[in-house]
Amino acid sequence: MKKSVVSKEYQKLQKDIIALQANWKESINPESIIPKLDKAAMSAGVPAAALTSINFEISLFLQWIEEINALLIKNNPEHETKLAGVLNLLNEETVIRWIDEAFSFNSVYFTDFAKENGLEEWIPQFLAETALRPYLQLTAEKIQHEISHAVPGAGCPVCGEPARLAVLEDEGKKVMTCPRCLAHWNAKRVECAHCGNDDHKTIQNLTIEGDASSQIQVCEKCTGYIKVLDTRQYLSKPSAAMLDLNTIHLDFVAQEQGYQAVGEPKQTN
Repeated sequence: MKKSVVSKEYQKLQKDIIALQANWKESINPESIIPKLDKAAMSAGVPAAALTSINFEISLFLQWIEEINALLIKNNPEHETKLAGVLNLLNEETVIRWIDEAFSFNSVYFTDFAKENGLEEWIPQFLAETALRPYLQLTAEKIQHEISHAVPGAGCPVCGEPARLAVLEDEGKKVMTCPRCLAHWNAKRVECAHCGNDDHKTIQNLTIEGDASSQIQVCEKCTGYIKVLDTRQYLSKPSAAMLDLNTIHLDFVAQEQGYQAVGEPKQTN
């Protein structure tokens, strides 16, 4: 695999965050997550987590925010002044709002929150998303046995994250995997995850010079793309989140060539 364009320092930070999230997940009461799967709704593309009853423990969420702040400051002391006072902004009502808006990818809300409270734009959504993921990952674990495929264009069938990463397993079987909640599901080798197009004439695999284990599958019908990684030769397989981060160069290549992380049908006159 091609050397990652992501710095070793940032890779280490992300590994530390993933380790924190794994510990956090262990501290969640499994009984606080009650799946209520509605096959009809899921067939229409509603994420399973949106149909699941999740009892968030506010004190735990606040503790995690404090721990992620400490990790960010340890990694870069300059963050200390940027993160000062964040916890003072969070009461139960605000935490619930953060959870709701993070779940629904509402970046506008977080941008406004940052402006209103004198924070750098990235901080609120990053903290909320980081603390939300253990709940999403435990939800995915509980319902993984019910997840076999996804509705094209609906993203991850568990959390709704836009589809962007697939790995090749056993004899080249293509398995989509979610860097956010770690759910996985089977997919056709020739199929667009965004629009469902399965015409081999309008789906191509772009290869990267010097990177034999990676491809970018692009769809000429909706201009969407996903990254496809052959992990069968890996000595140890990184988490989906690290695979996604370490292949960000593929995103740059795809987007430079006019493809989009979320495909949209081409406009015709």
